[in-house]
Amino acid sequence: MIIVGESADASLTVQISDTANALSSSSGDAFPDVFATSRMIALMELAAARLMRPMLQPDQLSVGVTVNVRHTAATPIGGKVRAVATYLGPDGKLFRFTVEAFDEAGSIGEGELTRAIVTTDRLLAGAARRKP
Repeated sequence: MIIVGESADASLTVQISDTANALSSSSGDAFPDVFATSRMIALMELAAARLMRPMLQPDQLSVGVTVNVRHTAATPIGGKVRAVATYLGPDGKLFRFTVEAFDEAGSIGEGELTRAIVTTDRLLAGAARRKP
């Protein structure tokens, strides 16, 4: 069980593969070589998932359900980024978190997200049914 107010974190050093430019899918896309919003969200989700580990049975995972965040500052390649998730409490079958991200100069993002607990087999079976 986790307690309201408890937190966990996840960190990384920004690599070229973490940049917005690295996520472009065609030569016509033009994005900067700074930490991508999607990578920031992934780091926030990882922090929340780490916090939920004690709640999981061996056949369970936690998965992201909703994300509402703002990315407020750019971080260059080589910058160190840390995301912190703090447990707000349950919302029905969901688990709510505030999330924040920081680089060496200060805050770069904030928001809220929710996660759910699912059985691994059920999740994979549902994904398999979506194949064309």
